[in-house]
Amino acid sequence: MTSPPLTDEVEMAPPEALTNEGPPLQAPRRWPVDVGAGLLFILAAALLTHRLWPGPAGRALAHNPSDQALDEWFLAYATRAYRGDFTFVTDMLNAPEGVNLLANASLIGMGLLLAPVTLAFGAPVTFSLLVAGNLAATGIGWYLLFARTLGTHRAGALLGGAFAAFAPGMVSQSNAHLHMTAAWLVPPIVWCVVRLAHQTDVTWRTARTGLLLGALVTAQFFVGEEVLFLTAVTLAVFTLVFAAAARPSRRVAPPFILGLGIGAGLAAILLAYPLWLQFQGPQSAAGGVFQPVFFSADLYSFTAISPLSLAGDDSAARLVSGPAEYTTFFGAPLLLVALGATVWMWRQPAVLASAVTAVVLSLFALGPWIVVDDSPTDQRGPFALLSGLPVIESALPTRFALPAIPLLAVIVARVVHAAITQTETLRLLVPVAVTAALVPLAPVPLAVTDRAPAPRFFTEGYWRMYTPEDGVVVPVPLPDPRDPDAMRWAAATDVRIATPQGWFIGPYGKGGAAAVGVYPRPTSQLLQRVAKSGSAASVTDQDRASLDRDVAYWRASSFVLDPRHPNAGALKQTMDGLLGPGERVEDVWVWRAP
Repeated sequence: MTSPPLTDEVEMAPPEALTNEGPPLQAPRRWPVDVGAGLLFILAAALLTHRLWPGPAGRALAHNPSDQALDEWFLAYATRAYRGDFTFVTDMLNAPEGVNLLANASLIGMGLLLAPVTLAFGAPVTFSLLVAGNLAATGIGWYLLFARTLGTHRAGALLGGAFAAFAPGMVSQSNAHLHMTAAWLVPPIVWCVVRLAHQTDVTWRTARTGLLLGALVTAQFFVGEEVLFLTAVTLAVFTLVFAAAARPSRRVAPPFILGLGIGAGLAAILLAYPLWLQFQGPQSAAGGVFQPVFFSADLYSFTAISPLSLAGDDSAARLVSGPAEYTTFFGAPLLLVALGATVWMWRQPAVLASAVTAVVLSLFALGPWIVVDDSPTDQRGPFALLSGLPVIESALPTRFALPAIPLLAVIVARVVHAAITQTETLRLLVPVAVTAALVPLAPVPLAVTDRAPAPRFFTEGYWRMYTPEDGVVVPVPLPDPRDPDAMRWAAATDVRIATPQGWFIGPYGKGGAAAVGVYPRPTSQLLQRVAKSGSAASVTDQDRASLDRDVAYWRASSFVLDPRHPNAGALKQTMDGLLGPGERVEDVWVWRAP
């Protein structure tokens, strides 16, 4: 049984209704059910993130506080657009050379969308809202696609949408990888493709759908470019397998190809300059930062349960690079259910294409070399075929498994639909079996850790007495990839002050290749040594001369030290030796730059 053709109705009729003889019965009012399902997704997301909410400014995700500091800076920087001062390459971070936002996962779309929230409540609140909101919105999007476009029974749509939103891979990426969990535009993109695939004539609807597709693709580029890339790869493979299985009428090809062409053309026009800026513009960086071998999936991980799931434990953590990359932890019960469902419904092109595409993507997730139970083998993986290709070389193999989540959700939704609508004996058994396979994967609340809120010197505007608007404040010690927390100080001012160094991707590797952060200048190195050792430096004339050069390079206005730093005493003594006695202003120490 295949999906019914699209109609002009707001809601699709269930497939079985298409075969009934006589006048169709009046469809029940189902919007209350849909509203209830949406509220369930929101409630689940709120429970998952509830530990952040008592005080977002004083809490951080325990598994990835560094990326959270970077995300909060990006979200705060987006508020500059409301002051008419937003650029894709900015010197407000890594002053004075700057950062190319498009070469980083900079949350541009989400930051601009929620800038009013950031201005009103601060970047930590916006961050917490997005952690929960991305999952809830993604689940609602898939639920509506399953229920209203594909005519799936609400029970199947609910289970499929829940898995698409709260699968272990999505929950693990919620640890400060907001650009990966912002997948709520993917269901509308898929809707456009499905709508085009159900047209047999070229009409104005073809053009409208193509234009909408192009607009959605452009929006997703600024929301999460990596998600857009993975979506494009998935849809390409899925379409080929579906076409081979369904053998659609040749009349489908012209409107389908034309609609895709219109969408691709519009997106190409709108994204031409951003793409040039990303790959060829100032502060762009060639190549990838992270090694594919390190970010590859272990073969055993596909049957394992994530440590972030209800039935998981920490022993499975050895199978992955870190807690933000549990993308392949589907668990043996769910894989068995998906296999059984595919065997039962292999004549349905959508189910068969979902299964085949999920397998293909999972093979690429294994990386360039196959690893089994944390032990490397001599067997090369399919990802090795992509080695050296532009753009793709910077992709992380394990994330190719993320699109397998909604593909498995399709299988889950369709098998529950088939059991409920087509059989009497399996009406209860199949939904129970599917639910039993999903329950062990249910997420536990995200772990958080306490952190010091940004000093009142920044949150209450005292910095204005020592630094002009857009001036450079040098944190003591300077932020770097190992400790970017001081970037939160600028975020607390809605990035009205600039910061040297930081945690970002830039062209600071060998030969201008991509690297994380920048090589620290002499004064930064001195302060890092003091912060690490806890012993004040014996300041020399050479150190003071280096400071003068660094101040001129950074165009620094002031240096600021938070007394809550573990080695604040040694750092203050060193700064006093460099610049003379500091001033205690509200809750920080401040030194004016010479």
